Amino acid sequence: MATPAAVAHGGAGPGPDRKANVEAGVQRAAEILQAGGSAVEAAVEACVILEDDPVFNAGTGGVLRNDGSVSLDASLQTSDGRLGFVIGIRDTPNPIRVAADLLDEEINGLAGDGGRVWADARGHPKAAVVGRPPKEESGDTVGVIARDSTGSIACATSTGGTSFRPAGRVGDVPLPGSGFWVEGNLAVVATGVGEAITRSLLSYRVYERIRSTGGSLDAAMRWGIDELIDDGVSVGLISMGAEGEGRGHSNTDMPWATWRG
Repeated sequence: MATPAAVAHGGAGPGPDRKANVEAGVQRAAEILQAGGSAVEAAVEACVILEDDPVFNAGTGGVLRNDGSVSLDASLQTSDGRLGFVIGIRDTPNPIRVAADLLDEEINGLAGDGGRVWADARGHPKAAVVGRPPKEESGDTVGVIARDSTGSIACATSTGGTSFRPAGRVGDVPLPGSGFWVEGNLAVVATGVGEAITRSLLSYRVYERIRSTGGSLDAAMRWGIDELIDDGVSVGLISMGAEGEGRGHSNTDMPWATWRG
């Protein structure tokens, strides 16, 4: 039996005080895990709490793009090899739920209007996401990692993108290896400037660093940010292994919270 645990972040970069908001998501994951729920359920439902909180640039609080639209991305990956992600979906307050429904499909990802049609066919609520005005240097997307009593691990991420970007822009959140990576008993999730995270394949390379060196989560996350990310670029990471609590590290403001049963 493994010890259940959860860790979540509220985005890397300046923004409002949102530590307590992140803790609310972790508390939801803890409730599910303590009741015997799965890592997938805990990660998804914690992410929903954060998507429903307008302080975060995810779901309900997604920022407006340059054309005034709100375009949402989300991803979910499990330690048993399942994956689901959506890119540029609209009118979807909880895109993480759509990503979750892809876990057991033959396809891994959906994008744009086609993703919304697929969500309609499966009964996912369709509602306009009003969004909020873009902000300079505001990084407040969300990510959750959960581990259940069987040792299974799942990570969920969600974002409204980055302020002052074109409608079609895609960041790191829905891209495997960039914004997230889970394999076996180890998970890494990134947040911050998506272009830098994607160019460095940050989550996967930090994952490999932990595997190859046998070092601590903290040491590997520090290495990833210090060695793979240019100075002055806001980036943060959370990670979790087979035992112990989840950890977080960033080179800027990044509220994160952790729980271990």
